[in-house]
Amino acid sequence: MNVPANEAWPALPLSEWRGTCETLQLWTQIVGKIRLARTPWLNHSWHVTLYVNARGLTTSLIPGDGRGFEIQFDFIEHVLDIRTTSGTDARLPLRSESVADFHDRLMVALRDLGIGVAINDFPCEIAGAIPFTRDHVHASYDAEYANRFWRVLLQADRVFKEFRTSFLGKCSPVHFFWGSFDLALTRFSGRRAPNFSGDVPGVSAKVMREAYSHEVSSAGFWPGGRGVDASFYSYAYPLPPVFAKAKVQPESAFYHGELGEFLLPYEAVRSATNPDAALLNFLDSTYAAAADASGWDRAALECPPGAAGICREPAGRRT
Repeated sequence: MNVPANEAWPALPLSEWRGTCETLQLWTQIVGKIRLARTPWLNHSWHVTLYVNARGLTTSLIPGDGRGFEIQFDFIEHVLDIRTTSGTDARLPLRSESVADFHDRLMVALRDLGIGVAINDFPCEIAGAIPFTRDHVHASYDAEYANRFWRVLLQADRVFKEFRTSFLGKCSPVHFFWGSFDLALTRFSGRRAPNFSGDVPGVSAKVMREAYSHEVSSAGFWPGGRGVDASFYSYAYPLPPVFAKAKVQPESAFYHGELGEFLLPYEAVRSATNPDAALLNFLDSTYAAAADASGWDRAALECPPGAAGICREPAGRRT
């Protein structure tokens, strides 16, 4: 299936690339765990994420012993690039191969570059997951759909960053969590939250308690799963009882009781007359629903959206 090169919001039905999506999630977990093994801990696990860039997804610079290195998924040329600050590099083609084979190729490439690193062999946030080194089940790579996925992330990243500019309080970067395989952005009220008591496969309770140590309104893009196709999402922690009944925009958004969050189907954004406006309406209205339901001090936390080249006044509330 060919897609016009200038289509900014490409079709991404999960049924068409599920195998690649599942394999790619595990590949990104291996790369993400390499960053985790080498990077000092940062609040809410912000030190482990990947970032959208002009080629795909990158770790950014990972500290090393006297030199650093970066690992990048390039979804244009479909290669995994490893670059070091000493100028020695490696390039591995992205192709249909098992998770175990991808793991072994990557570890050999790192050793050849003089980079020794050991990672936990068990995937995160996937129930019943197979250890990386024994996973010969997931072995799909459809280059076209990997490229489409990245192109969707490009658009979501851009709109999320615009949304981020209208908040003065503590706010996460726009970053990609390889455990849950989603691009996310989180706003904080500044108040502590009750201890997180949920159970997340492959993630320690201590990590989850720290991740949700404070009240949040979080939004993101998820390629889908559990009977849900690609969607934008928004949730609050702790979950206010009235949150699920809030009126949000656009009309195609709805509350998913099992997931405990609002969803906006990606296809509804893609097919909208103005996709940016549809997504911003969703982000604004679901954040407002969470903030109002939890009694956030919105007047102190919000400001007008940022504009390029203009220093804004750090006061005032969006109207």
